[in-house]
Amino acid sequence: MRVTVQAAAFDPGAELARFSAQANAVGAIVTFTGIVRDQSGTLLALEIEHYPAMTEPAIAGMVSDAADRWHLADALVIHRHGRLVPGEPIMMVATAAAHRAEAFLAAEFLMDYLKSRAPFWKKEITTAGAAWVAATAGDEQALTRW
Repeated sequence: MRVTVQAAAFDPGAELARFSAQANAVGAIVTFTGIVRDQSGTLLALEIEHYPAMTEPAIAGMVSDAADRWHLADALVIHRHGRLVPGEPIMMVATAAAHRAEAFLAAEFLMDYLKSRAPFWKKEITTAGAAWVAATAGDEQALTRW
């Protein structure tokens, strides 16, 4: 199980290859890569802040919970911080399990919790100025199934 919070860009393909090479005796690997998106057409950058002493342990706890609930053989979470521009990978989740259902469920669980509970603070920098990003009702609703 690996959790990395980093400013540096990462290559999702290389990360998947490394993760897959270590996944022995599994029947499924599920991956998801989140990309900084410009929904309004005005986004210049997304600035992500975090408190290092809090962030990695919180995410590691989420990964441990997922591993226990869905009997994961392995899991990977990479999340970036700092200034990111549209089109850049912002995060990646990979799960490995004996069966696809467990791998999919664990990946969805991790994505939902990363979106709404991981201790990151996001600010959108647009052509109109800057504003902190608030959690959405949809993000909160997604947690109710877990």
